[in-house]
Amino acid sequence: MDYTQQYQLLNFSQRRHCVLNESRYLKAATAMLMMFSLSAGAWTDDVLLPSTPVMNTTATIPKLPASEILELTLTEAVALGLQQNRTIRSAYLQRISQRFDLIVAEDQFDPQLSLQGRYIATQRDDDHEQLGEVSPTVSISGSLGTRFSLSWTEALNQSGEVGSNHSRGVTFTVVQPLLRDAGKDVATAPLRLARLSEQVHLLGLQSTVSQVVTQIVLSYRELLRAQEQLIIAKEALARSQQLAEVNEALIAAGQMAEFDILQTQADMANRELEVDEAINQREARRLELLHLLGLDINTELQASDPLTAQQVSLDSEEAQHIAKEHQPEYLTQLIAREQVDIQAELAHNQRLWDISLVGGASQLQNRFDNSDYASDRRWDAYAGVQMEIPIGDAGQRRDEVQARVNVLDQALRLTETEQALARDIDDAVRSLDAQWRQYQLAQRAAELSRRALELEREKLSVGRSSNFQVLSQEADLRNAQYASLNTLIAYLNAQTQLDLRLGMTLESWDIALND
Repeated sequence: MDYTQQYQLLNFSQRRHCVLNESRYLKAATAMLMMFSLSAGAWTDDVLLPSTPVMNTTATIPKLPASEILELTLTEAVALGLQQNRTIRSAYLQRISQRFDLIVAEDQFDPQLSLQGRYIATQRDDDHEQLGEVSPTVSISGSLGTRFSLSWTEALNQSGEVGSNHSRGVTFTVVQPLLRDAGKDVATAPLRLARLSEQVHLLGLQSTVSQVVTQIVLSYRELLRAQEQLIIAKEALARSQQLAEVNEALIAAGQMAEFDILQTQADMANRELEVDEAINQREARRLELLHLLGLDINTELQASDPLTAQQVSLDSEEAQHIAKEHQPEYLTQLIAREQVDIQAELAHNQRLWDISLVGGASQLQNRFDNSDYASDRRWDAYAGVQMEIPIGDAGQRRDEVQARVNVLDQALRLTETEQALARDIDDAVRSLDAQWRQYQLAQRAAELSRRALELEREKLSVGRSSNFQVLSQEADLRNAQYASLNTLIAYLNAQTQLDLRLGMTLESWDIALND
């Protein structure tokens, strides 16, 4: 069995096939955003509207009963959490503004249209004047830093003394930077930064969903642990009650002193206390899971998955390779390195002289209704060079120094992240193997303790043992059962934590972000 097959066994019992529906909350948000899109005419629902993560599993989300106990498998709990968890909802709502940031950046090289207008009425002692003007302008930036602008002006000036003056004109300008803001790398830097930021946001969403899923899985197992602890406590109480009955029979037969039953009665009281504590612990774990699932805290919830485990052997080097391809925090550091490199390039460019080629042309036509004034039309054109030289601007020098420091600092951060990742993965793989060995030993110890207790009880029934020996074996059995349960939970949790460290939580659960 190769590594990939072994890895996929980590959560083999949770991998199913179906698609979750959107929650009513997100549907309402979607409807409101669609209404805004239709009214503003600017947003597109396929780009901006939030969705929910999709889990490919055959398990369906159970209907919440009004008064009955809600039994959930682990797969159903994860599916319900993807739909109801408030942290996931909030993350998907934040994606609305994040997507719009990218849309704005991608519009950088699209034509930008603006419309200006004014109307002014002036009253003098012996005259009055009305001025109306409208001026649409189209501007566009090129990938080399070139800036084009085309504007049209239409104006009407009516005066009681002069008459009316109707003018119209068109102006075209072009500016080509030669140093500052020149070149494809500089002109496209904002767009590249926006796309890198979008990748960071997607990785952040992946990390958020993965962490929430991990929290749900761990909380579900804590509820399972509490339920199993309650079962162990009740079984111990039942055995203590049976022992008390045996003691009473032995006392009646004259084979046991009457005061010897006090040990059993004290043990019964302790077992009742243990049951009460287990019930309280189970309720605490139930409320914790309900909170993560976004359900009413009054819901009677029970975890129904069986506690089983299968050994998985992983290679540390291969696990580190997978983590470097999927771990969101590590990939974010790689993107951050690209971002600081671009920002350093921009900071250096801003210290250059501003030398640009400029050119333009305009046409203006005036027409006067009063015959005393003639109509005219004229063309103007120009071309040349404009220059701005910063002198003694320490602020730009400071920005460049800070950008270079950020590049060096990010290199240190990336090195630290790589080392921490290798350490964490190696520790997680080693811990996984150790947890399995501990579980095997604890399971064996529990079975031997059970057999020892059975033998001791048989010896007591024929008068060859004492309450002290039976109660000692009883305590050993309880401790062994708790140890077996705890090591099993620890092993399963180690698999879940390894998933998170590898960045493979979503793949293990067949979850698509649907973003």
